[in-house]
Amino acid sequence: MSRPRLNPAALPASAARRRALGVTGALLAAPLALLSQTAAALDVPRGQVVLTLRGRVGKPNRGGEADFDMDMLAALPQHSITQATPWYAGPRKFTGPLLRDVLSAAVVSGRSVEAIAINDYRVTIPMEDLQNHAVILARLLDEQPMPLREKGPLFIVYPFATDPKLRSSLYYSRSAWQLRTLEVRP
Repeated sequence: MSRPRLNPAALPASAARRRALGVTGALLAAPLALLSQTAAALDVPRGQVVLTLRGRVGKPNRGGEADFDMDMLAALPQHSITQATPWYAGPRKFTGPLLRDVLSAAVVSGRSVEAIAINDYRVTIPMEDLQNHAVILARLLDEQPMPLREKGPLFIVYPFATDPKLRSSLYYSRSAWQLRTLEVRP
């Protein structure tokens, strides 16, 4: 008896992706891949570029890189968290896309990402952090765009309020502000 052929269009998107890639769900969850094979082509920024992804970028929009303007980041699903941080006197509300969603939009793959700030501060963030925590690429502070003097225009913010283990110097150091570039590493 022959096995019926499945129509990938009839499968849920995640099942279709796994079948097309020929991998198991466990491999897709591994830190090596933040893939979105069914995503549309990455738009070209129309405004000022505020973030550049370099390295292992599967859907570049300029050479081998993926550039984002603020409108492109605002078009991704937005998340907010209100919490106290070491950098502000009281609780503040941070809003922006999840960092994993930004990486997924450009179909990146790697084990880590190096965040590089405008002042050349560099820190390595394991992909595992982005899978295990709702790390926000904040573009708004208390509902307003963040100027440079307020750690903007982009600030990587961990959800410190939701997990006490994140309230440590390790995760505070990974919270790069004035972010400009993300380099995806194998």
